[in-house]
Amino acid sequence: MAVDVAVPQPPPQLQPAEPLLRVDGVVKHFRAGVAATVKAVDGVSFEVKKGETIGLVGESGCGKSTLGRVITQLIPATEGHVYFDGSDLTALHGEPLRQKRRALQMIFQDPFASLDPRMTIGDIIAEPLVNFGIVRGNKQKDQRVQELLRVVGLNPYFNNRYPHEFSGGQRQRIGVARALALQPKVIVCDEPISALDVSIQAQIINLLEDLQQEFDLTYIFIAHDLSVVRHISERVLVMYLGKIVEVAPSDELYTLQKHPYTKALLSAIPVPDPRTESQRRLVELSGEIPSPINPPSGCHFHPRCPIAQVPGICSEVDPPLEAKAPGRSAACHFSDKVMTGVS
Repeated sequence: MAVDVAVPQPPPQLQPAEPLLRVDGVVKHFRAGVAATVKAVDGVSFEVKKGETIGLVGESGCGKSTLGRVITQLIPATEGHVYFDGSDLTALHGEPLRQKRRALQMIFQDPFASLDPRMTIGDIIAEPLVNFGIVRGNKQKDQRVQELLRVVGLNPYFNNRYPHEFSGGQRQRIGVARALALQPKVIVCDEPISALDVSIQAQIINLLEDLQQEFDLTYIFIAHDLSVVRHISERVLVMYLGKIVEVAPSDELYTLQKHPYTKALLSAIPVPDPRTESQRRLVELSGEIPSPINPPSGCHFHPRCPIAQVPGICSEVDPPLEAKAPGRSAACHFSDKVMTGVS
């Protein structure tokens, strides 16, 4: 009598999870006078996975904050798309966009300017809860506000005080509480610690990390301080004059760079040890950042680049952002010539 023998089947192939947020070819231009156009963001694409923290770095004026505002749809994109949680935000308007943006919040740079001085902090935090009908009645509203204040490390009974009664660090905690009110999936942190004292910066960073673990948050962290970005981010996107010029895992980026601009940024970070600092080789860039109204031809970085081939390919051809190694991308014609990493 024949016996059927079960043949083991190979395990099913798992499909890669869809990114929670995808920025596809985003362009943002502003009119500057009659005929001039400021190219603040000029064709940016990247993806963010659920639970990930992406660092976005670059010099002032490179378009970081503008990109953050386009992602949250505080300002519309000139071209391109922002896909969030299965929807194209750039194609939504009115109430559908408003409902979708509940899960996409922002923490602003200046805690002194981002809170309405005429409102109590209880009303500031409760405003989104009331607007979306999440709480009903003053008792429920006060309970939710006090709960959010506890979460961010503030006295819950301070809800009747005004912003001017708080320090900068406390105000930024209030801004964090407001961002958490609607239980978002993604928070864009637009230089949330740059206006704070160094000792307070560490507290806010630790708070953001704790909240990420507690509420399964995803962050886009915009910053100038590259040492902070290294601490909090899993991947780093380096921006220059409206474009992404390098993408890499955080630890790898600080070990070895694939773009000369990234190399220059990291070489400018001071090192506490005087002996190590004296032995480091700084990368000096000539000139200032070109105007986004009239960016250079070819690679935008070539007028300041220490390895640029000018005249030649660097001044004539704009290099695409392409893979240079597993998990690494750069927009440079001569990535192999970029000097060794900065430790």
